[in-house]
Amino acid sequence: MRGVLVKFGHIAGDRMLDLVNTVDWRLGGAERVEKLATYADVLDWCAESGLLGADEAVALSALAARDDARAERERLLVLTARERVYAALFEDDPGAAGHLAELYRAAIAAADLVRTGDRWGWRDREADLRLPRDRIVRGLVDLTRREDLDRLHQCEDVKCGWVYLDTSPRRNRRWCDTKDCGDRNRARAYYARQKAKAGPA
Repeated sequence: MRGVLVKFGHIAGDRMLDLVNTVDWRLGGAERVEKLATYADVLDWCAESGLLGADEAVALSALAARDDARAERERLLVLTARERVYAALFEDDPGAAGHLAELYRAAIAAADLVRTGDRWGWRDREADLRLPRDRIVRGLVDLTRREDLDRLHQCEDVKCGWVYLDTSPRRNRRWCDTKDCGDRNRARAYYARQKAKAGPA
């Protein structure tokens, strides 16, 4: 994305896992930071991730400006879907999977299955405020059906909580980002070893 300001992380190997990572310090308690704090943030994430075209994002932004309350409801539903897929994949929560299925049924009810060339896909009937949510939910269900989910991993930093597909040849990737959580944890381990060697003050 040369020349384009990127707001969100795209390190997970699947854009729907990148959605899960729109929470910083997921496991950090009070340090947790929500990155999808407004409906505009949802639009920005969708545009960055290829779920919305630029014209669609502009049109939806205008609609949101005319109905703040509904835009906020849609944002909360996106967050609900995100947390349900996290709970299903990383906490093995069947209730979360069931709720995600309910959201999926609503999402496909608002679209038609159409053929474009040699491929089939969903075509939304209306470009209204629910459009990001419907596309996200369909993407999340597609994520759960990937054949390589045995490569799912969560950053081993105690607070981070970011997730990714470990595509390393030896399947030994420990950190979401080796230059971020990796460096920080290596430094922490180094200082702990030095302190242990020095003994009590």
